Amino acid sequence: MPERLLPVPDGLVGERVDAALAKLLGLSRTRAAAIADEGGVEVDFRTAGRSDRLPAGALLAVRWEDATPVVVEPIAVPGLGVVFEDDDLIVVDKPAGVAAHPSPGWLGPTVVGGLAAAGVRVSTSGAAERAGIVHRLDAGTSGLMVVAKSEPAYTALKRAFKERTVDKVYLALAQGHPDPTSGTIDAPIGRHPKAEYRFAVVTDGRPSVTHYDTLEAFRAATLLEVHLETGRTHQIRVHFAHLRHPLVGDTMYGADPVLAERLGVDRQWLHAARLGFAHPGTGEHVEFESPLPDDLRHALDLLDQ
Repeated sequence: MPERLLPVPDGLVGERVDAALAKLLGLSRTRAAAIADEGGVEVDFRTAGRSDRLPAGALLAVRWEDATPVVVEPIAVPGLGVVFEDDDLIVVDKPAGVAAHPSPGWLGPTVVGGLAAAGVRVSTSGAAERAGIVHRLDAGTSGLMVVAKSEPAYTALKRAFKERTVDKVYLALAQGHPDPTSGTIDAPIGRHPKAEYRFAVVTDGRPSVTHYDTLEAFRAATLLEVHLETGRTHQIRVHFAHLRHPLVGDTMYGADPVLAERLGVDRQWLHAARLGFAHPGTGEHVEFESPLPDDLRHALDLLDQ
């Protein structure tokens, strides 16, 4: 039976137990609530319910049963849009709350499962639960993903991402006003030394480079266009948290929950807006765009008021 014992992170103080566990352990909200309902959560050695709030300075203990083997469930994913499709690949517009593929502890919807439910046959290369996946977006990030359908496309796209020849452009809303207004963040990223579930800028981390430009400055936040040179897990989130300008709604990395609530944001304000690469079949450069989803646009409208 897996067990975790850790202090409540500052960024999760005041969060509901189920919401905090989902962020801490990479679980679905449903799975986290079930763990609490089964008596698997203690705060300062007292059993906590799913809706209890985490206090500052408390010790959190979590115990849960091992998850069943990871399998792909062909379940339709509402809002999973198809931007482009041919025999080699499919480009989808992923809504927030959807993971790229199944993983231990994640019981929510996935891109792989949604494509299977839609009858889309993808490449069989790689692990079965990650078939066709050549890159990923965090579950809480919306926007464009390309999935390989043919085996040659899988190989070519994996190489393109590894060699950094793919153009990845994101829109991000950072708290405050980054200085300079445009620049490059070149800082290595690795596991957080005190929290396995998070990442951080660390001296022995993997090289990570993020370029950004300010699109619009509001009183409380700044809308940025972000270009990724590398593709580390949580890279944009970690780099802007390192600058002390975490993404709006990203309480895992220190965002202000009060601002997020005021703007109606219940996830990190981050959207994969453009994706460009050499088509693995024709060699021609192709580029795709995704409009902002309603929740992120609504937040901008509120900032403008």
